[in-house]
Amino acid sequence: MFRTPMCVLSSAGPPRAVHGHDPDRFVQIGSLTKVLTGTALMRMSHAGVLDTDDPLERWLDVPSGTGITLRHLADHTSGLPGQPTGLPRRDPYLSFDDAALHAHLRRLEQLTTTPAGQSEEYSNLGYAVLGAALSAAAGKPCAELIDEYVLAPLNIQDVTADPPAERRLHATGLLGRQRKPWTMNTAIMPAGGMWATPRAAAEVVTKLVVDRELGPPAPSWQTIGRLVWHNGATKNASVFAGVLPDGRWLLIHRLGGSPDRTDKMGAQLLAQLPRG
Repeated sequence: MFRTPMCVLSSAGPPRAVHGHDPDRFVQIGSLTKVLTGTALMRMSHAGVLDTDDPLERWLDVPSGTGITLRHLADHTSGLPGQPTGLPRRDPYLSFDDAALHAHLRRLEQLTTTPAGQSEEYSNLGYAVLGAALSAAAGKPCAELIDEYVLAPLNIQDVTADPPAERRLHATGLLGRQRKPWTMNTAIMPAGGMWATPRAAAEVVTKLVVDRELGPPAPSWQTIGRLVWHNGATKNASVFAGVLPDGRWLLIHRLGGSPDRTDKMGAQLLAQLPRG
């Protein structure tokens, strides 16, 4: 019987890894990347590089009058759809390069489904656009900005868009053959392209949300009641991270299986953690 590799880190004790997972090998963290991009936005605003309420056209060549600000992109109220258009089913983001992103930017007003600020729709496209705006404002790739404004101040290692091949951990098939992951180091990177060791990803969660070392959590984080959380999923990797008001926290990463199952397991395990 195939067993899904899983790693759990929490406030309750040391990491637990089963079925071949490893807290010190790099795995794709999917949309957990968004909390890094959103935090970079807030820290760049704090440093005076930009303002969170800047209109998008200040930094990118987009049609005027959309009303979209950087904050709208960060909190998913830009009115942009969830995904770029025309993505193939297999390795969907491989062809979503800078040229494809700028083609979307030129017709941004045709892509919006609601006026900016009116309603929330979770958007990978919105975060790709946000990453491009941050890069334009600072003159550096978004991955470098995440390192400069988020990871370095937190003294977190082992989070990167391009980890060493020998330290990457991939899902495997029934016969042990490595499954090829999605290509995420394209223009979609700010939305979901980072890799991290589970240990380092847990540091991101605790330092940003529990200890709040860089101030209040960025608008990238999701909330249900008083639970602060985010998840992420690529083709064969999924992660859930959650923090409760009393300081209990948990991060779970799985290589394979259903992302919905990862979310449910994470929420259940978090609720079962002993109070400090």
